[in-house]
Amino acid sequence: MFKIQTLNKISVVGLNNFPRDNYEVASELNNPDAILVRSADMHEMTLSENTKAVARAGAGTNNIPCKELAEKGVVVFNTPGANANAVKELVILALLISSRPVVAANKWVNTELTGKGDEIAALAEKGKSKFVGPELRGKTLGVIGLGAIGAQVANTAIALGMNVIGYDPFLSVKAALSLDHNVKVSETLEGIYAKADYITIHVPQTDETKGMINAASIKTMKDGVRIINLARGGLVNNADILAALESGKVAAHVTDFADEALMNNDKVICLPHLGASTPEAEDNCAVMAVKELRDFLETGAITNSVNFPRATIDSQIPANGTRLCIPHKNVPGMIAKFTTILGDAKLNIAGIVDQSRGDIAYAMIDVDGKVGEESLKLLKNCEAVISVRPIYA
Repeated sequence: MFKIQTLNKISVVGLNNFPRDNYEVASELNNPDAILVRSADMHEMTLSENTKAVARAGAGTNNIPCKELAEKGVVVFNTPGANANAVKELVILALLISSRPVVAANKWVNTELTGKGDEIAALAEKGKSKFVGPELRGKTLGVIGLGAIGAQVANTAIALGMNVIGYDPFLSVKAALSLDHNVKVSETLEGIYAKADYITIHVPQTDETKGMINAASIKTMKDGVRIINLARGGLVNNADILAALESGKVAAHVTDFADEALMNNDKVICLPHLGASTPEAEDNCAVMAVKELRDFLETGAITNSVNFPRATIDSQIPANGTRLCIPHKNVPGMIAKFTTILGDAKLNIAGIVDQSRGDIAYAMIDVDGKVGEESLKLLKNCEAVISVRPIYA
């Protein structure tokens, strides 16, 4: 019986994919095998030694101490692409409301025209000139980050008649193939900044990207640029963008990360992190996260991990056999140690995979027959081994 602890409300559509005869799912559990989380901050949590994995029902993992968990052998999964359409639609809305001041116009109607009775129509016609804004068609959109969300944004913007320039130093073949052929890809961020009328950001927050929209980068942008940030709040330096809004260098800023400094500014539209707040996205993320956890717990397979390498074995665990799942430090000679221990125990290896990611590696070894406690102990005692988990057929 696997125990799954939920730290947030997770879509029932996803949770229903845990077969209850083999899984216990609850918000309060002792020694869970895995944790499902959305926004809860896990940085101060003390995890049970039994916890093998954490799955984030969403793309960003800033709320999870991924590096520290990797060192303990805990695999962290996310769900890239599961909420891409929801975020894409909000980006398109953000582009529109950054151009056409409908939020301010609505506020004006509700505050200035309330109670005016028969005068409303004439007053509305007279006052509407204060809310003029440009069309998107024919303008240039810069998309920073061409992953699942960025690529969809770029393609939809092309369909709206915009010119699109994308930038992504880590552009995958899959993402490149998904792009509309009219999307131009810039080799540098400066190529985006110099040409874009609108800029939308779709990158994770790292030491390299934190504060990437700042006084220096804004200085290289076109006058009157409109900046959309629905990715991570820390990507934009708030003090610098407020100064740019004040000077007119930036015409408007839409952010999905409310902050005291940005509130009640006529040129800023703050949203309460609505990017993935659709029932469809929540269902998709939960379904994907559950599948990742089940694949890992039941077969040892790792896909969409942010702190471990991708690792799968196509074949089934041998009949009456054992699959050994071994997180270890990425140092030479580990496979030789494993095979020696198993060979000395007269155990035949039916298949083996060992993948690495930075300082961490992960081995999956299929063995004919049951691996006994003595062999497991010898494997665990190997220098640089983090943990050993047997899965028996």
